[in-house]
Amino acid sequence: MLDLTQKPYYLNQDQIDYVQNKVSQMTLDEKIGQLFFVIGQDKDTVDLPAFIRKYQPGGMMYRPDSAEKIKDEVKHIQSATKIPLFFAANLESGGNGIVTEGTWFGMPLQMAATDDTTSAFKLGEVAGNEARQVGVNMSFSPIVDIDNNFRNPIMNTRTFGSNQSKVIQMSSAQTKGLQKSDIIPVIKHFPGDGVDERDQHLLSSINSLSADDWMTSYGQIYHHFIEAGIPSIMIAHIMQPAWERRLQPGIEDKDLRPASSSKLLIDGLLRDQLNFNGLTITDATPMLGYNTTLPRSEVLPATINAGIDMILFNKNIDEDYAYIKEAIQNHTLPMSRVDTAVTRILGTKLSQGVMDIEETSLKTPASQLNLNKAEHLRWADEVAKKSVTLVKDRDRLLPVTPAKYPRIRLVVLGDSDDGGFKEGGHVANAFQKGLEDQGFEVSLFDQNKLDFHEVFEEGVSDLQKKFDLALYIANVETASNQTTTRLNWVHLMAADAPWYLQSIPTVFISTANPYHLFDLPRVSTFINAYTGNQSNIDAVLRKISGQEPFVGKSPVDPFCGDLTAKL
Repeated sequence: MLDLTQKPYYLNQDQIDYVQNKVSQMTLDEKIGQLFFVIGQDKDTVDLPAFIRKYQPGGMMYRPDSAEKIKDEVKHIQSATKIPLFFAANLESGGNGIVTEGTWFGMPLQMAATDDTTSAFKLGEVAGNEARQVGVNMSFSPIVDIDNNFRNPIMNTRTFGSNQSKVIQMSSAQTKGLQKSDIIPVIKHFPGDGVDERDQHLLSSINSLSADDWMTSYGQIYHHFIEAGIPSIMIAHIMQPAWERRLQPGIEDKDLRPASSSKLLIDGLLRDQLNFNGLTITDATPMLGYNTTLPRSEVLPATINAGIDMILFNKNIDEDYAYIKEAIQNHTLPMSRVDTAVTRILGTKLSQGVMDIEETSLKTPASQLNLNKAEHLRWADEVAKKSVTLVKDRDRLLPVTPAKYPRIRLVVLGDSDDGGFKEGGHVANAFQKGLEDQGFEVSLFDQNKLDFHEVFEEGVSDLQKKFDLALYIANVETASNQTTTRLNWVHLMAADAPWYLQSIPTVFISTANPYHLFDLPRVSTFINAYTGNQSNIDAVLRKISGQEPFVGKSPVDPFCGDLTAKL
């Protein structure tokens, strides 16, 4: 029996009576609707009131759009629903996770590089403040994963680093910042990303730690948050074979499951071993990591049977609802398990102030939007000043000034929109303008218009006639549905690679992935900036020109354990 007087609910008797009575009176379709956390619907293409009346979802997650549009859609949906919804967004790095004009404050790894939890608190506060104004009441963050594998293409800058104590400190601060703005935090991705080098969007990735090592790392993080009363946890399409084998000795490999459909990992590990009593939500179920383990008709009911309360997103929404209904009707999915899930959903909505026992929505959009952009950008500037990290400057190339290096060849890598749901965008123009404003003559290397004479026939002396310093900027962002964030040189002769770096001064700056020394270990000067926003670009330009010192501390090993990278 679920005890709603206990952590993380602490409901009073009137609230408990409401939940119990409501669950007993709801129709089957109403209960099924509460189990689904659907994709945010666009008012320009969908009749929002009709959608809500038909599907009656428990929650809705929005991708970024204009603030006024999101606000209007939330108002229309809340006015049409019987039970107020969770409205969530990926508020991982700022208010830009929900509104296009929101503040891109900075990636979590950048916050960790300041070595100051105030930065992570401000991240939560900025994201929460901007999201709250448009009616969002839940954040799919903080990310509490550990960056254990530099080859992982989906995590690195999205984490707070490789040290579990720093992960706990920083993510706790971000949580408090979100809660200051009255946003429900959802920590992710249980049982823990960052071990495998693959992306759960593309397959069920594996947390391959032993059960004991998991418990003293990821387990300690989840224990901390559960003890602190975290209301919700997102469940990933990630396997943890060691714990499944400990809980069910002799289990065959073919029966191992990612956490999003594993009763052993949810009811066994998360609920029984770690004593989590709160709301569980899957990561997005269109991912291959979810759909390639079992037929969708089987995996959806298996998710609820595993002890998970809400299913994030649909493929065909009518088909998905039908799969759950059929499983209930044929007793594959017990009604008691559905009732427990709905009880947790309603209990969380009450305890987190989404609604009251009159089913009145308590977290409505602001009457007048004020995103506080000027103040938030000032805070972002402060974080950038404290976070940009000088990893090495072997040949003392810094500072970079027009007097020393009047002509700069600027080579920008990445800077692409390719890859799912990227945070930033493009940095080339901002760096070129910033350098030119400082008095440099800048020539931008164009990978699409190669100088074949230079590529095949020119030597050091030829290039020295063209530029005095090569400045490489790598904006290779983490993003879903890509298998690597490594450097990818022009395939023809690696034409954009600095073969001349031992002869011509070469500086390398990463505005995203902090591990590029693995692919260019011999470069003399390497800088990590973690985030490609304007605040960081400005800070980098000040620092490389000697206007302010480097004070950031790397939260990860930027040398990737490679001895040549330290030379």
